[in-house]
Amino acid sequence: MERKQFVKTLLTGAITMNSLSAFKKFTDELDEKGPLMPVLFVGHGSPMNGIEDNEFSRRWTSIAKEIPTPTAVLVVSAHWFTRGTKITAMDFPETIHDFGGFPKALFDVQYPAPGNPILAKETASLLHSAHVELAHDWG
Repeated sequence: MERKQFVKTLLTGAITMNSLSAFKKFTDELDEKGPLMPVLFVGHGSPMNGIEDNEFSRRWTSIAKEIPTPTAVLVVSAHWFTRGTKITAMDFPETIHDFGGFPKALFDVQYPAPGNPILAKETASLLHSAHVELAHDWG
């Protein structure tokens, strides 16, 4: 399955994977065109994990060394306070600190991850169940 069809299938909810065996069956049927990337759910827990040296931050560092470097990452977030469905579509989204009450050192952290406007536009074109807008003003 090509990336475009895979993303479309996932985003339209055409796949219901309510068990690991269903997910394995789905992934076994994919055409391999390169190294398989793991699917990760990373619950950040305390924002302090971003600046502390602890079990969580050390494990994130080791995971980054264990997996291939991805060419793109699709992140679904509930941290946007907007009406409608939006996709970040800028070259360099700003880091947003959507929390309060933590040390200044945490607010000083910047994450200059590059965006991918072309992939954002492609992803938006695959969604037909909702009106999707490309956002150029939110990190």
